[in-house]
Amino acid sequence: MTCPSTSSVGLIFLLIGYVAAGPEPDMRPRAVRSSACQEHMSLHNRLDVVEKKVEDTVDKLEVELAALLDAIEAPEWRPLLDNEGKTTVDILEDPGQRS
Repeated sequence: MTCPSTSSVGLIFLLIGYVAAGPEPDMRPRAVRSSACQEHMSLHNRLDVVEKKVEDTVDKLEVELAALLDAIEAPEWRPLLDNEGKTTVDILEDPGQRS
């Protein structure tokens, strides 16, 4: 009778241990992995939409701010903004204290 080599016995024990351990816990079925990928892509698509809306809102606010600054700097408002040579009036100050 021939004696099996030590490496063959070791390989058999290794295979038995692998089979006894069962499937790897990280391995999910293909359908579950596909679903997770779909959810991931869906999330990225929604974030892209939100980012686009934020950028559009910022652009609109910049345009409105520029229009307001132009309106404030218009000639009819200039006398109210120019305080050269005049003292400023504090609207919270008591009128009797004004000189």
